[in-house]
Amino acid sequence: MKIQVLGPLGAEVNGGSIVPTAGKPRQILSLLALHPGRVMPVSVLMEEIWGTEPPQSALTTLQTYILQLRRRLGTAMGPDAPEVAKDVLATRHGGYLLQIPAESVDVHEYERMVAEGRSAFEAGNDDSSASLFRKALGLWRGSVLVDVRVGPILEIEVMRLEESRLGTLERRIDADLRLGRHSELIAELIELTARYPQHEGLHSQAMVALYRSGRQASALDIYRKLRIRLIEELGVEPSPQVQRLHQAMLAVDPQLDVAAGPRRSSTFDLYAA
Repeated sequence: MKIQVLGPLGAEVNGGSIVPTAGKPRQILSLLALHPGRVMPVSVLMEEIWGTEPPQSALTTLQTYILQLRRRLGTAMGPDAPEVAKDVLATRHGGYLLQIPAESVDVHEYERMVAEGRSAFEAGNDDSSASLFRKALGLWRGSVLVDVRVGPILEIEVMRLEESRLGTLERRIDADLRLGRHSELIAELIELTARYPQHEGLHSQAMVALYRSGRQASALDIYRKLRIRLIEELGVEPSPQVQRLHQAMLAVDPQLDVAAGPRRSSTFDLYAA
């Protein structure tokens, strides 16, 4: 079985899709897939589907959805598979679990590569970390579960993964900056700062990439526009780190040309207190 949640929901067994068309069974499959090998309590599944006020028939309806998923699973697995399907989508005391290896789900492969990339990043192995982060991000095919109507439980998972994606992207860009790829990053960073207009880390990276490419004026303009936006929309000044980065560019600080300190840090933290 192969399941994809980093984008549209996908689930295949022997090359055949087992993704249900109905919305609520899709939610159940998504939630179970995000936690393979772990019992998902009935109460959590109910909250995901119906919120805090499930109907009186909720338990019976949930059991029907599980049965539908097992039937799809059994059909894909072959004529002798009904009992095997019960073992794969198993009933446990108080809940259900999907008994498949974690690596069968793309999110767990993504998280494994991100963890390896972080280790390489902390060790100062820029080539390896950039490559691992790039491969991890390559598993994404769009927003998490973009074609699934998410309830309160899945919404938290989606937010967590989208934040992880953005953080991984930042680390990959930091590794690329340390590898001297500043000119190659400019177009990507200009797009990212437009997509995340209040994200100070990405704006800091754009400033550094432009500055190291000999475009000091453009780097300072990134700061000017960010400051105006933060003041007008949030009523706050840029963070002390970004302000210090701006001052360093005005002063042509040589530290901007190299990573600061023996332990490699992010661009955003270059001028942290």
